[in-house]
Amino acid sequence: MADTTSTRIEFDGHVQTIGDATILRFPDRASAELPSRGQVAVEAELNGRPFETVVEPDGMKGHWLAIDEELLRTLALDDGDPVTLEVRPTKNWPEPDVPQDFRDALAEASDIADTWDSITPMARWEWIRWIRSTKNPDTRARRVEVGISKLRSGKRRPCCFDLSACTDPDLSKNGKLVDAV
Repeated sequence: MADTTSTRIEFDGHVQTIGDATILRFPDRASAELPSRGQVAVEAELNGRPFETVVEPDGMKGHWLAIDEELLRTLALDDGDPVTLEVRPTKNWPEPDVPQDFRDALAEASDIADTWDSITPMARWEWIRWIRSTKNPDTRARRVEVGISKLRSGKRRPCCFDLSACTDPDLSKNGKLVDAV
């Protein structure tokens, strides 16, 4: 059974496309009800369709939700379409999708498999968020390498990045979610 808080947050909004991504911004009042200015694990329903995800910070004390391709197709959503979102923060974080470059590095570093498996899903989200937070392929490759090294030395979380910033390099500028292009 899910370990949710009693907070149920519901609002109407509009799907927004930024570059290749489709998102839903939280209104200020809805974002203020979340338990953190950073990432928040939630059980959600978008137009009645349930799923689990992590809500992202926008770098301006607000939040946004990525809408994946499957959900877009299932709900037949396009840019600007109205939607209703209901979220319930939960302590049970879903497993993140590990990007291929980091997955390959973890597979090659079999000596840290127990360390990776022993950290929480929340910590795994932080590692992946840190690795993905650059557009520069050389910087990203270095972060994968450094991440493996840090895990090998016993570090359970990446260090030194703003957890309340928008870190998606395709959606942010100076740590803030950009407007639709």
